[in-house]
Amino acid sequence: MLTNDELAKWDRESFFHPSTHLGQFARGEAPQRIVTGGEGVFITDRDGNRLLDGFAGLYCVNVGYGRQEIAEAIATQARELSYYHAYAGHGSEASITLAKMVMDRAPDHMARVYFGLGGSDANETNLKLVWYYNNILGRPQKKKIISRWRGYHGSGLMTGSLTGLDLFHTKFDLPLAPILHTEAPYFFRRSDLAMSEANFVAHCVEQLEQMIAREGADTIAAFIGEPVLGTGGIVPPPAGYWPAIQQVLDRHDILLIADEVVTGFGRLGSLFGSEHFGMKPDLITSAKGLTSAYAPLSASIVSQRMWEVLARGTDENGVMGHGWTYSAHPIGAAAGIANLTLIDELGLVKNAAETGAYLNNAMRAAVGDHANVGEVRGEGMLCAVELVADRDTRSFFDASQGMGAKVVAAMLERGVIARAMPQGDIIGFAPPLCLSKAEADQIVEATRAAIEAVLG
Repeated sequence: MLTNDELAKWDRESFFHPSTHLGQFARGEAPQRIVTGGEGVFITDRDGNRLLDGFAGLYCVNVGYGRQEIAEAIATQARELSYYHAYAGHGSEASITLAKMVMDRAPDHMARVYFGLGGSDANETNLKLVWYYNNILGRPQKKKIISRWRGYHGSGLMTGSLTGLDLFHTKFDLPLAPILHTEAPYFFRRSDLAMSEANFVAHCVEQLEQMIAREGADTIAAFIGEPVLGTGGIVPPPAGYWPAIQQVLDRHDILLIADEVVTGFGRLGSLFGSEHFGMKPDLITSAKGLTSAYAPLSASIVSQRMWEVLARGTDENGVMGHGWTYSAHPIGAAAGIANLTLIDELGLVKNAAETGAYLNNAMRAAVGDHANVGEVRGEGMLCAVELVADRDTRSFFDASQGMGAKVVAAMLERGVIARAMPQGDIIGFAPPLCLSKAEADQIVEATRAAIEAVLG
């Protein structure tokens, strides 16, 4: 049996952690937590701390921790068939069944699902499919992808380029061509405070139209966006935003990729954010909620109009040369089947809507009037509290003060995990969809107390 000190030492000396200050961690200057268990909305660490996970891991443990149904499904699948590839028409009972379950839940105009491992590789797949699609249609120049500032679409070379956050570009020589970025639908951070919500939507549309005119619609292949901005600040779109954007894309024959890695399978209180906001995507990216992160799996869901062109492309050119070794991995698929079954049986989509609304309303009541709270916002089981130096002038704290991180640290002392979002002092919440109202109250009280402790 390892002692805690030995394990901690090995961690500092051997483990290259993602999204971590490497120097500080290696020197022992940055926090370290070794997680040993979880049940419901709580995790425990090796020191015996029991913490309410207000961010569901990374927006992903939707059904909550310790679901034995999923664990048993994984174990059974591993005993029966731990792996076989999905190339050249091969499948497993699990992968085929999950594909049917996904398509039964997807919007009616979607046709097929391709399984990968995570949201980043799903968006890499989506870009390749978009380029393949336009090549088959004889439009080799139609390749540019429009993303949005503050959007998050992955950490790879192309997906990191799609991402519109400085943290994922700095010193990585990103973004790469042919990725473009347009205005984020972030009403709270609009440059003109006198602008109404409707006028701000018109402004976002105008910025997109100007980019299309400048670049040439015949060079732009697709527009990618999260139904609700996630890592960029947990920002629901202003009213009418997505229908207005959809009209522009339709008029210029530009495909829409809905990145639903966060919102897919229930987080907004709807099965898909696309339907929640009236989008009609040509591709839907899903991952986190597909298995509640009990095993790695992603899904690229392809529309009927795209599928027909892709199939034609293989008739003309032979086998499509795209695939991952672990595409449609049977263990991930088994986890997905058990997870989607639980979401239905436990009524978690309805709970995300009802308890999510309760969480957001309670948070507004508790901290919305604080002098340093600029906005409390959310949708479904997503919530964010944005801090400001002065709410009347909407002036922000200097980034070096790290106010958001300080509040999150103070919440941790009170037994609740929240997330300090990048590029702003934003406290983010994305709890498991099984959250109860009593547990929502615990999150709200920890937030209120932490804000008072840090900001007075």
